[in-house]
Amino acid sequence: MAISTSDVISLSQARSNLSELADEVKAGAEKIITKNGESYVAIIDAQRLDYYHRLERERIHLLLIDEASQGLADVAAGKVKDARSTLNAIKRRRAAKAGR
Repeated sequence: MAISTSDVISLSQARSNLSELADEVKAGAEKIITKNGESYVAIIDAQRLDYYHRLERERIHLLLIDEASQGLADVAAGKVKDARSTLNAIKRRRAAKAGR
């Protein structure tokens, strides 16, 4: 949905017209509230906000699945290191840096 200039309103206008703004948003509009001429907050329908949150969770899940898939591919390709020796190497490097 594109935001038009009529969807950008000042905070003082929003205060005085909150009920009307809420009705417009419930009908599908999204409003940008400005403060001192700068974008400040947005008003959107609560169901749309829930939808945006679900989309974000799905995106995070897809990223995790992708990372797990890459990890499994690395294991299958033999791109692995022993955890104990890797942790010991990290500790040695940290100790060396601290000793400088």
